[in-house]
Amino acid sequence: MFDPADPAFIADPYPAFDRMREHPLVWHEGLGLTVAVSHEACSALLRNRALGRIWTDASPLARFEAFNLLHRNSLLESEPPRHTRLRRLIAGAFGRGHTERLRPWVQDLASSMVTRLAEEIASAGSADLLPVLAQPLPVEVIGELLGVPAADRALLAPWSNAIVKMYEYGLPDDQAAAAERAAAEFVAYMRSLAASRLGAPGEDLITDLVAVSEDGDRLTEDELIATAVLLLMAGHEATVNVIGNGVQALMRNRSQWDRLRADPSLIDIAVEELIRFDAPLQLFERTATEDVTLFGVDIPEGSKVAALLGSAARDPLVFDAPDVLDVGRTPNPHLGFGAGIHYCVGAPLARGEVAAALRALLEQLPDLELAAEPQRRPEFVIRGLRTLPVTTR
Repeated sequence: MFDPADPAFIADPYPAFDRMREHPLVWHEGLGLTVAVSHEACSALLRNRALGRIWTDASPLARFEAFNLLHRNSLLESEPPRHTRLRRLIAGAFGRGHTERLRPWVQDLASSMVTRLAEEIASAGSADLLPVLAQPLPVEVIGELLGVPAADRALLAPWSNAIVKMYEYGLPDDQAAAAERAAAEFVAYMRSLAASRLGAPGEDLITDLVAVSEDGDRLTEDELIATAVLLLMAGHEATVNVIGNGVQALMRNRSQWDRLRADPSLIDIAVEELIRFDAPLQLFERTATEDVTLFGVDIPEGSKVAALLGSAARDPLVFDAPDVLDVGRTPNPHLGFGAGIHYCVGAPLARGEVAAALRALLEQLPDLELAAEPQRRPEFVIRGLRTLPVTTR
């Protein structure tokens, strides 16, 4: 078993997962829930309709009013028939070509950020890739997607960083309070932004979410706000950490970086491998909506269970040489974007951002390498780096 607060486990959780994978599902005393360990069990858990996303308000209610509002109205935290309705409306807004509209802009943005990274390396000898590329790229993209004015986009990452801390286990009171403050500020901001689109529509997703309608059904204001916040948190956190974890993995597996340099046509395939190899989301919870038995384990109604996505991604029954980074790996049935009805609606956009970052790095900094040992964030559920110092040869 593993201790999610153990620095050694945080540094490299995969050996612990290997030791656990003898059984598809195991009880984790520290987390207080059953966890799916194998790829087969994680996939079954994510697809089983008796295991849903049932939101339970954070308590005390008066202390987490904004945080609970966001999640009560979220696509991620709902089940059919409400989930079906929300996803239909949100997919209808997304389906108006936003990902394709942004694709050339995202590549230009990534290239300009890598140019700045190269300038910092040339000036100082090294630079931290995270604040120059990995962190601002998804914030700018989500900001552009939602139609957040450029002057306000610096607000987004601090809000996201504070709110997602609530998904970790054993969160200190001060960080929980910071998450609620961030949620309240974000709710107020998005209410104002959505209201402005009623009188002045744009070409952004907020405009389309305000306008989308099916047989007279529309998103409520709270549902629209929850959707915007979900896109920020899911899109920002996942992309930051795929880029950070992925570049570190490529620097430590030089032959794979050189392989991409020689054959850039592998970039899209490599994105899938980077998501698999060091998963940015390690654990995803579900709740039993009825008594269910999975792989011989009884899960009573109301009980929480979780898929260990990082363990599923290294399952040798599904992936040949799972501990080896292979940028040409196909097929690659990782579960990094989920599975079933909760599969990530923003997955195409996230893939495009990571591919744009890789392409820009390979073109402008082909001799990129680590300048010092990266520092890892201390959290388990959302796996990422705190620093990623890089230089060139």
